[in-house]
Amino acid sequence: MKQRRQGKGVVYLVGAGPSDAELITVKGKRLLEEADVIVYDRLVGSSVLSYGNNEAEYIDVGKRSGFHPIPQEEINKILAAEAEKGGRIVRLKGGDPLVFGRGAEEAEYLNAQGIAFEIVPGITSAVSVPAYLGIPVTHRDMASSFHVVTAHKKDGSFPDISYDALVKGGGTLVFLMGVHTVKDVAEGLLKSSMPPETPAAVLERGTTARQRKIKGTIADIARKALEEKVQSPAIILVGQAAGEDQMEWYDKRPLAGKKFVVTRPREQKDKLSALLREKGAEVLEAPTIRIVPIEENPALDEALEKIVDYSWLVFTSPTGVQIFRDYLKKHSIDNRKLSHLKFAVIGQGTAEKMREWGFSPDLMPEVYDSRHLAEELALQVGKKEKILLPRARMGSRELTEILERAGIQTADIPLYDTCYESRPFVDLEKEFGEGISDYAVFTSASTVRGFVHAAPELDFGRVTALCIGEKTEEEARKAGMVTYTARRADVESLVLLAEEMEKQ
Repeated sequence: MKQRRQGKGVVYLVGAGPSDAELITVKGKRLLEEADVIVYDRLVGSSVLSYGNNEAEYIDVGKRSGFHPIPQEEINKILAAEAEKGGRIVRLKGGDPLVFGRGAEEAEYLNAQGIAFEIVPGITSAVSVPAYLGIPVTHRDMASSFHVVTAHKKDGSFPDISYDALVKGGGTLVFLMGVHTVKDVAEGLLKSSMPPETPAAVLERGTTARQRKIKGTIADIARKALEEKVQSPAIILVGQAAGEDQMEWYDKRPLAGKKFVVTRPREQKDKLSALLREKGAEVLEAPTIRIVPIEENPALDEALEKIVDYSWLVFTSPTGVQIFRDYLKKHSIDNRKLSHLKFAVIGQGTAEKMREWGFSPDLMPEVYDSRHLAEELALQVGKKEKILLPRARMGSRELTEILERAGIQTADIPLYDTCYESRPFVDLEKEFGEGISDYAVFTSASTVRGFVHAAPELDFGRVTALCIGEKTEEEARKAGMVTYTARRADVESLVLLAEEMEKQ
């Protein structure tokens, strides 16, 4: 748990956007990264929550239609109580906090209690969800205005809506939180003389992999929504623009409609997640392991003091490169002391991290795994040469065993520990048990073990695992998962594997 800042805290009422993790504002993301406490509700996607500080306290105050486990008055008190303890309190709300999000009530309460607060706007679902489903809320030829209406009151009852005014006003009508009131909305508009052929649509779970659009007219949209068993969250759209069908773009990308759980550590996940999202996938970043550098490392200190005795420096992960580099910097060790060394890396990702450091690898196997790296080293390293191998404490024994059999002296020095990790807002058993997520992506055997540890009750036969290499696949298959392995052990090949799966 983070150490709170002293003094009374500040509450940030942050709009999370509709659900897509990349639709939160830059400021909202920064505040999540810095937060001491994150108070969130049901409409906030878990993908957005993954930006949150790993050491923050997470408080779920989720509400859904007809089921309010924590009343709004209690939420107000929670915000005030947490602020009294000090620190940064992020109240994360779906969409925009002031567009039917009850952010105004929370701000008024905090103000009455003398607690500082800030409001950080978010992208409302009223415009973003239609956009993701190819519908403009305004259009030069169809709608010169749009009107946002709530389809239920704070107590869950049906609101008093002036349908006459809405029909006379024209433009696009957007009804939020109306999945259970489609019939009432349609009847109200028809009774106020809206033409029955007026286009209408119900947009379900917008900006997620499971989004869908049910189109019809105001006369039949209620029946169609019932037949399609539409679930919350969903919005109702009425007007000429609701019939637009020339702007659909979301489903045209190769991984659209698919959700991936990325399990690699927080420090490594960005590139993989970005590549998947670029192809249209929804990504839930759920690290199952955490990298913990060994701060006091006498074995490494001794090796660095005798670095002239070594001829090769070998890295088996980008993480190893970064932690080794940080260790040198922390102990004021000049990089020039490594100038006599040759460098070997396990694969392209590690090579890229080496180049960022200013070194080019001298050896990289064609197949990116421990066995092929060891076999290449055995061919190229002389009998009188010595290898320094800083890596994870629980690194593969296969690598060192091959080197030992070849008679090569190797100093296998633990550089970091790999610990299991889970996030309080990620329910892997629900994600895969209920078919919410389509794939789990694993970049090491340890991420598989962390996944299994985090979801002990899950039937792993329901998990389709995309694996970076043979050892990773072996671990996933041992757990009972359905496994597929990338042709090469790099993140680009994992994404290519996902695309190939969807073409089948």
